[in-house]
Amino acid sequence: MARIIHIKQPAIPTIQPRKRVAAYARVSIEKETMVESLATQVGYYRTHIQRNPEWQYVGVYADEGITGTKSARPEFQRLIGDCNAGMIDMVITKSLSRFSRNTLDTLNILRQLKERGVDVFFERENIHSISGDGELMLTILSSYAQEESRSASENVKWRLRKKYEQGEITGWCQLYGYTINHGIVEIDNLKSVIIRRIFSEYLAGESATVIAKRLRKEGMPCEQGGQWKQFTVSEILRNEKYTGCQLLQKTFTKDHLTKRVQKNQGELPMYLVEGAHPAIIDKETYRRAMALMESKKGTANRPQVKMEHQPFRRKIICARCGRHFIRKDTNGTPGYVCSTYSAEGKDFCPSKKIPEDTLVKLSAEALGLPAFDGTVFEQQIDYIIAAYPRKLTFIYRDGHTAEYIWEERSRSESWTDDMKKVAGEKTRARKKDTTHGSHQESNEN
Repeated sequence: MARIIHIKQPAIPTIQPRKRVAAYARVSIEKETMVESLATQVGYYRTHIQRNPEWQYVGVYADEGITGTKSARPEFQRLIGDCNAGMIDMVITKSLSRFSRNTLDTLNILRQLKERGVDVFFERENIHSISGDGELMLTILSSYAQEESRSASENVKWRLRKKYEQGEITGWCQLYGYTINHGIVEIDNLKSVIIRRIFSEYLAGESATVIAKRLRKEGMPCEQGGQWKQFTVSEILRNEKYTGCQLLQKTFTKDHLTKRVQKNQGELPMYLVEGAHPAIIDKETYRRAMALMESKKGTANRPQVKMEHQPFRRKIICARCGRHFIRKDTNGTPGYVCSTYSAEGKDFCPSKKIPEDTLVKLSAEALGLPAFDGTVFEQQIDYIIAAYPRKLTFIYRDGHTAEYIWEERSRSESWTDDMKKVAGEKTRARKKDTTHGSHQESNEN
């Protein structure tokens, strides 16, 4: 019988690609113990991921001093952006409350990641978001976490309001013109002289801008080593604490999700505590300063812009100083300027005014729309970063970004026909006055 020889090729084992894994960590209070806790979390996740031979370590994304109800978490947004870019296969986080306490945002983000094949594993709950029953469990647990956050917020508000009702001062740790040590408030002799001078010069007819410039020029010490600005002087003039009184609950937190603090305009009661601490100025001087400030508001004759005409309100953040851009209409040409530049000038912020039609055009382009849609803009764009000189970075709510460079129009292009007409009339009037003055001088000679 003939021998049959079979040749067998050695099987080459298929190597499964390692899963790219990242972790997300967060602490909500900026204290030394919390910072140490965050460092511990980062170290734990780095070691935990690198020890698994089936995983490839991508990194640990960590936010410090930011609550889970706030959407503007820089490291969290960077994590989502990297997931959308296909750089991560799985995210590990300690618990659902570390990830987010907003049910709707949590589910929307997890669904977006699931569509891209990204799994999120919550250690405490032992849930994979990409699993079949993961979304049902996450809906229940995230609703519970959100309600827990709301309850804690309401308890804090209740305690604060009880303290306000009893006239108890809370949260006051420093104020220019005073020294505060272990709850004892005393007048700072040097800085109190500057406070009295500010009120005196303002009542004598000087503006807050002029007072600030003078104090800067003279090298007078400012609050926390900063520079005197129009805003700083105006805030001193408005502050009732310099009369020895303190008005409680001037602001309040609207809800536990946005954590947005807003001015109390009658929504909640306010409490005035008289004789709370030594006074730097008398009440009559303060009253006169407030009356003068109100009268100046009345004579400013500023046009009231309706809110529906400001789709970019509180959406544009200056990359230089961190302040919001505000809408300004100059000679019929609306645009947005940094609030620091508007109040203090280019010495404090050199940012440029962005024409409103440029913002509208670029926003439509960023949204992939033929024309600007305010509703879609609000739904998809979280905020815009304006960098000097002409760069705009759109930050989307899903975490990804887009950059655009806007073109600055020449002076001739920015002038409307009406503006040219007014300028022409002024030039002709000026020439007429000059000619008339020359003739009069010749006749006198």
